[in-house]
Parts: sequence; structure tokens; C-alpha cells
Amino acid sequence: MILKEFVSNKMLEILVVCLAFGCFSGVLAGLFGIGGGVVLVPFFLFLLESHGIVNELLMLMAVATSLATMIITSVAATLMQHRLGAVIWQDVFNLSYGILFGVVIGTVVADSISSDTLRFIFALYMLYVAIEMAVSIKIGAKFKVLGAWAKAMAGAVIGFVSAVLGIGGGTLTVPLLARHQVAMRNAVAISSACGLPIALVGTISYAILGWQKTGLPEGSVGYIYMPAFLGIVMSSMLTAPIGAKLASRLPTKQLKRYFSILLFVVVGKLFWAIL
Repeated sequence: MILKEFVSNKMLEILVVCLAFGCFSGVLAGLFGIGGGVVLVPFFLFLLESHGIVNELLMLMAVATSLATMIITSVAATLMQHRLGAVIWQDVFNLSYGILFGVVIGTVVADSISSDTLRFIFALYMLYVAIEMAVSIKIGAKFKVLGAWAKAMAGAVIGFVSAVLGIGGGTLTVPLLARHQVAMRNAVAISSACGLPIALVGTISYAILGWQKTGLPEGSVGYIYMPAFLGIVMSSMLTAPIGAKLASRLPTKQLKRYFSILLFVVVGKLFWAIL
């Protein structure tokens, strides 16, 4: 009773739903190694719409809340990769110089464009991920090692795109590094570490940009919707290790193709909503 005096029934319901979905998204993250934004942004979008939270700021809320959840998951993933000795910290620092700049610019740009435009851009990104998972193209080391300045510039692009889409940047960082002579094991670890500045700076930026906005629902900190953030974080942290264990036992290539079908359905729904 005391809790309900401070938290609305709608917020409690969304928290419970996010706790349940966080279990699913955590398993997916561990099983396929995909960033949370791929599934969390459309989930937040559909969830908030279904609970009557419909306004021009909805897509920004989904993107910002997705980035916020990645702060916790990025810390956990980075610590694990560091213990395994897979993180090349010099590469992380070189990329992060550009990432910090790109993320700030990306949040400002996302805040200035229409919700439908942002939704369309995200739908295109999801279409790319769905095709990639369906085809499973093998990445080869085709180009020479990137220099420090090239990594910083690449980091700016990765940070910008990640901030606009609400993703951790792994779908961009890993292929880039792997194609430039970085072993896949190290590329994944570097990407995990780079996810932290993306998530942290993106969350702070979206909180500041949305601080004075009117029309945001109760429970928002800027553009970040706290009931959804808390629900996802509390449950996904518990199930991500389960997904990682299943990855060594299940036919992940085949499962990726099945999962890509779900992504194609979500993409279709996003495009339909825009049209």
C-alpha cells in the first residue's frame, strides 16, 4: 500500500512486464551476443504505446531508456572480458575519443528530428540486422590495421549512430575491427568496453535534453523511463549468463535464422506504423 502511494498502477504494471521481458532479452544477449537495443527499443515503443503513452517523444524515450539499461550490462560484460584478458585497452581509448563526441552530437540530432523519422531510421537498422542474422556473412580480415586517428574518427561515427538508435554499437564496432586485423575474440571484447561510454554519455545527454520537456509520463528522468529501465536491468542481468551457456550447447546459427524471422516481423510492424 505504501508503494502504491508513490507509484501509479500503470508504472507498476510496466515494471512487471519489463521484469518478464528482461529475462528474455538477457537470454538473447547471452545466446546471440546482440546488443540490447535491437530488441529493447521496439519493445519499449510497443509497450508504452499499449499503455496509452503516445506522443511525439515516445521514440526518444525508447532510445534513451535502451541506452540506460546498457550501462549496467556493459560494466558486467567488460569486467568479464577483462578477466579473460581479451580487452585491448589502447584500442578502447582510441575509439572512445571519437565515441564521446559522436554520442553527444547524436543525441542532439535525435532530439531535433521527428519521431517518425527516427522510427524509420531505426527500422532500417533493424532490417540490416535481420538480414545479417539470416545470411550469417563471415567477416574476414581484408584491410590493414587502423591508426589511432582513424579509430577516433570511426569511433565518432559509431557513437553518433549508437546514440541515435539506442544501441551499444557492437554491430558496427565488431565488423570494423575484425576487418582490420583484430582477432574476433578481441573485437568483441573491445566492443563491450566501448559500449560503456556510449551508454553512459548517451544516458546523461538524453536525461539533460529531456529534463524540461513537457508531456513526459510520470516516472521519467529526462527521456529515460525509470520503471522500464529498472525492470529490464533487474532481470536481464540474471539471465544473460544462461544465454551464454546455451550458446555452447545449441545450434546458434540455425537459431539466428529463426530469430531473424521475428526481427523481419518487427521491422514490418515499424514500417506499417510509419505509413
